[in-house]
Amino acid sequence: MARLLVTGGAGFIGSNFVHYWLQEHVDDRLVVLDALTYAGNPANLEFAAGNPHYRFVRGDIGDCELVERLLREESIDTVVHFAAESHVDRSITGPAAFIQTNVLGTHSLLEAARKVWLGERTVTRHRFHHVSTDEVYGSLGPEDPPFSESTPYAPNSPYSASKAGSDHLVRAYHHTYGLSTTTSNCSNNYGPLQFPEKLVPLCIVNLLRGKPLPVYGDGLNVRDWLHVRDHCRSIDLVLAGGRVGEVYNVGGRSECQNIELVRELCAIADDLFGTDSALQARFPQCIAANGGLCASSIGYVTDRAGHDRRYAIDCRKIEAELGYRPDISITSGLRATFKWYVDNEPWWRAILDGTYRDLAVRG
Repeated sequence: MARLLVTGGAGFIGSNFVHYWLQEHVDDRLVVLDALTYAGNPANLEFAAGNPHYRFVRGDIGDCELVERLLREESIDTVVHFAAESHVDRSITGPAAFIQTNVLGTHSLLEAARKVWLGERTVTRHRFHHVSTDEVYGSLGPEDPPFSESTPYAPNSPYSASKAGSDHLVRAYHHTYGLSTTTSNCSNNYGPLQFPEKLVPLCIVNLLRGKPLPVYGDGLNVRDWLHVRDHCRSIDLVLAGGRVGEVYNVGGRSECQNIELVRELCAIADDLFGTDSALQARFPQCIAANGGLCASSIGYVTDRAGHDRRYAIDCRKIEAELGYRPDISITSGLRATFKWYVDNEPWWRAILDGTYRDLAVRG
């Protein structure tokens, strides 16, 4: 039985991981630590309430004493570190929070783990898994090979620079102190429970409300899209069989231009609304509910500063060593994600009107 501390477990990927782990590893102990900042939503973890193997703790990863106490009292042997500021646009307007959380927060976690696991030897085996991003590698040209684990770091935004810094700290704590670490660098995630500031949920929510679909620049920026469920499964594989000290790139093998992705979401909306009168009645503002084509709501906006042109992931290492393959295609994944937002309107409405923060205040 493993005993996990999951940081940032009330966020998008973290909460999906909690859901995945409680389903797939029913006997394990799982403790979530989350500060419940703007993207941390207690509603994301309501499914776990009452599970005797689950505990939620509201707190900051920068609180080293708190982390040390949790590691001791829960006999934690595995840390899965999701907690991070992650929205590039926000990092451009306010980089300080990204340095504080992503760099200093990660350092605080590593220090707590070093003290308790290596100094006090509270457990016989341990693992610190750090969840990072492909953005640390910079930007690719149209004909460049995908990012591999040996691609030199070249972060171009305050967000990616802060994640690069945290990656280097994790590597250093393994090589200097002997901490048992692994790191995964993933491509763009999408799926249920994603805060509607990111491209996929923003477009879905705007489609349902009949709002414009903003596309940066010419829309030709390319990303590799990874369903969050496949991402969670890849972390499971790394924890089970990944080599200590190694880095694993995780992708969805679904490269496409941003404009192609938005058009696909429009096509899904057109299809779903075309024959469903109940859906048309629920979301009468959607263009497709009135017989129109949703692609007409696409609008191009001023490009993001320093916008990376292309990301692509070479995930042959995790495929060869651990047997990873993405199970969810971009077509089926986007359709399932669209339906999730349709079926969970109260969840995203609470984010739009800010009432989701009431849960955080009470928490």
